[in-house]
Amino acid sequence: MSNITSSINEVPVTKQRTPRATIAASREKPDGTPGRNIRNRTVLQQHVDFFDTDRDGIIRLFDTYRGFRALGFNVIFCLLAVIVIHGSFSWITQPYWIPNPAFLIYTDNIHKAKHGSDSETYDSEGRFIPEKFEEIFSKYDHDNKGGLSLMEMFKMIYGNANVADFFGWFAMFFEWGTAWLLANKNGILYKEDIRAQYDGSLFYKIAEERAKKRKSHFNGQYEETMARGKQKE
Repeated sequence: MSNITSSINEVPVTKQRTPRATIAASREKPDGTPGRNIRNRTVLQQHVDFFDTDRDGIIRLFDTYRGFRALGFNVIFCLLAVIVIHGSFSWITQPYWIPNPAFLIYTDNIHKAKHGSDSETYDSEGRFIPEKFEEIFSKYDHDNKGGLSLMEMFKMIYGNANVADFFGWFAMFFEWGTAWLLANKNGILYKEDIRAQYDGSLFYKIAEERAKKRKSHFNGQYEETMARGKQKE
């Protein structure tokens, strides 16, 4: 069997708009996230791998809860995320038909969890489509600020809604609402943060920043306590 040609060097647009299996490419970041070279996982798998800390291909209820806590969400939101995510995507990603009462999510089958009414930036195999990603901003970033305001995000969700797709509407709202709470800066969800959210690198960045802040805060309190102890002496 001959090799399948998916792009042509002499026609650059065929390379720019070809679905990328392992990188989330944008016009500004054609090679994806710098320093992130994961060649055996689709972009959609990379998006959820943050929650699979032991890398066994299974996301458990507590994995999701712990991941959202690491990102800074409160207990109530984390519990809501666990219910929504595992209640929606557990059975469809299982390698068998009988539902598992543990509501496990299998990352090898996460492409089966793709839903309707989305931006179609992920394709049905979990690959990243740069053209669809850029389309988000060409359509809804009306003043070319390099991101979406809250109202523009709502318009994007509404613009992608498929008729009578109630689950897709809810999933889209939940996903983008979570991204907004996680990464908006002064009322703008910037393009680079959205791109990094697609390949999951944003999650690691935010979790690391929060861990450093907690450590710094703890060290500061410890030093303050020690200083007070010395003063009493």
